[in-house]
Amino acid sequence: MIRTLVVDDDFRVSAIHAAYVGRVPGFEVVGQAGSVAAAAEAVRLLAPDLLLLDVYLPDGSGLELLRQLLAELPERPDALMITAARDIASVRAAMQLGATGYLVKPFGFAALQDRLGAYRELRERVAALDPVAENGQTEVDALFSAARPTAAPALPAKGHSAPTLALVLAAVRSRGGALSATRIAEQTGISRATAQRYLSYLEREGLVHLELRYGATGRPEHRYRPA
Repeated sequence: MIRTLVVDDDFRVSAIHAAYVGRVPGFEVVGQAGSVAAAAEAVRLLAPDLLLLDVYLPDGSGLELLRQLLAELPERPDALMITAARDIASVRAAMQLGATGYLVKPFGFAALQDRLGAYRELRERVAALDPVAENGQTEVDALFSAARPTAAPALPAKGHSAPTLALVLAAVRSRGGALSATRIAEQTGISRATAQRYLSYLEREGLVHLELRYGATGRPEHRYRPA
């Protein structure tokens, strides 16, 4: 199993990303951290193989964390950047520090699954090579191609935001039973239409389950419960 540490200061977004990782075969989440200091301590205690790492953290930058780990550890964990930072300086710095990928928030399960699948393939290819033999161009090309996943749809679709997605998911998980879009809207302060749109997305992603309840009119009510 590829031991994964999720580093994000928004605990709701972190929980979503951790749930995504848990659905990908071969990966397990060993912890979550919300700051540079907490992440550095978690790396020392948990020895993860991979960081899902945000750039913007309350006590510094995820990029600074990578520099710190490079200086302090003989072998630091690999890092997949998971961030809203879109500036070219952050992207270039991540590349120079050896990040295995860069996902811009918000995104859906399919995008992360694609990146994690590519990372898993890269590790498998490296493990299969003879560590002392000289490798030819074919083997080198195979390693570089494994590190570049195929294009994935940019989910959530336009009009979705990661904080609202996390808010709706947290509302569903806060109650044991199934809730309607109207009830979720009341709990979160968003409109019913917005709640329904986000609930439909979460259902497609497998993070909530849809239940149909039939009343006297025969028209089913949509209710949602945690997956």
